[in-house]
Amino acid sequence: MRLFAAIIPPESALAELTAVVDTLRPLPGADRLRWTELAGWHFTLAFLGEVDEGLLPELSERLERAARRHPPHELRLAGGGRFGDRILWVGADGDRTTLRDLARSTAAGARRAGVDVDGTHSFHAHLTLARAAGRVDLKPYAAALADFTGTAWTVDRLALVRSHPPVSGVPGERPRYEVLRSWGLGH
Repeated sequence: MRLFAAIIPPESALAELTAVVDTLRPLPGADRLRWTELAGWHFTLAFLGEVDEGLLPELSERLERAARRHPPHELRLAGGGRFGDRILWVGADGDRTTLRDLARSTAAGARRAGVDVDGTHSFHAHLTLARAAGRVDLKPYAAALADFTGTAWTVDRLALVRSHPPVSGVPGERPRYEVLRSWGLGH
């Protein structure tokens, strides 16, 4: 099964973000973007890839330990940017140090459980909003997000999420995400 560890913002934060994303949809080239769905909005802490089901008990134990080691902390959705002209994202503001440390502990715990964690990239707190399906200038989108600042919320749970791939051959189909387990931070 394809898994990742994530922080899922609360509905109130996602509602604020939805309102901002709605203002981006009329921009030139928006029809050539594959917009992510609200149900899939999250901050990936560690991408675990394909994980054998037999590793789940050990992985769950390790992720629970990682969650306990880090306190609840404040974040807000804020700003935005792009990775080249391929991915548009919104960022985070607040206690990013604790978030980064939680990401490191999550990845380390998964490795100790025998999971081959993708460690090729350093952690960059972002929530993917859209992917370009061709040539789209994402600079105006990132500029429109630059001043966005959502309401602060408390990060208090770490989630283990399963990604179900899109149904092959179905136009517009997106991956579906399922939270398998979650753990409170700091307890």
